[in-house]
Amino acid sequence: MGGQSMAILNPLNIPDDLYEQLQQLAKAENNSIDAQVITILQNAVQAKMQPTDDERRKNVPKLLEEISRRRRRLNPADFGLPDSTELIREDRDR
Repeated sequence: MGGQSMAILNPLNIPDDLYEQLQQLAKAENNSIDAQVITILQNAVQAKMQPTDDERRKNVPKLLEEISRRRRRLNPADFGLPDSTELIREDRDR
């Protein structure tokens, strides 16, 4: 585990069938049971720490506001292009 210090987790009472599944999974992935449990715990913790869809949806208005604040307003006249309002009027008057 790359020189990280490790804490020791107190022994857990794991149901026999779950322990057998862990053994099978560890063997299938060429891991020790300890390494397999650590991997499963890491994945579970990362999943729990990811924002939920609801949390992401709540951030959408803030994100849109930030985008609109940062986005530069382009004026066609700055590029020598005609104003679209005038073009639409001309088209309607045909």
